[in-house]
Amino acid sequence: MGKKPLGYVVEDYEDTITIFQWALERAGYEVEVAKDGATAQKRLTEIVPDLIVLDLHMPNVTGDVLLQQIRSDERLKHTRVFLATADANMAAQLRDQAELVLLKPISLSQLQNLAELFLPNIEE
Repeated sequence: MGKKPLGYVVEDYEDTITIFQWALERAGYEVEVAKDGATAQKRLTEIVPDLIVLDLHMPNVTGDVLLQQIRSDERLKHTRVFLATADANMAAQLRDQAELVLLKPISLSQLQNLAELFLPNIEE
């Protein structure tokens, strides 16, 4: 087995981070976490995740701003984005820019199963 795909969790609530991280690891991802938008914004200039689970309401830089950055970065054009939010209205406005919109609360098994569906083909 080669290198694991990278999952990037951008979430500020500790309990949710634990659930997201565990679900992605179970699905086969190496996981990195950012707990605020400014940290995520900087780190996204350095890494190319295969999957990003993005909370829309983040401190310092909001998720919609991060999503715009992700979608305008040529390096991240193959990165899958799952929006994770309790804000159904904001999610609806951004739905066409993400692979999936997950409305909180999100179950562990739901996220794990969805993350597995989006695992990249590693045999390249």
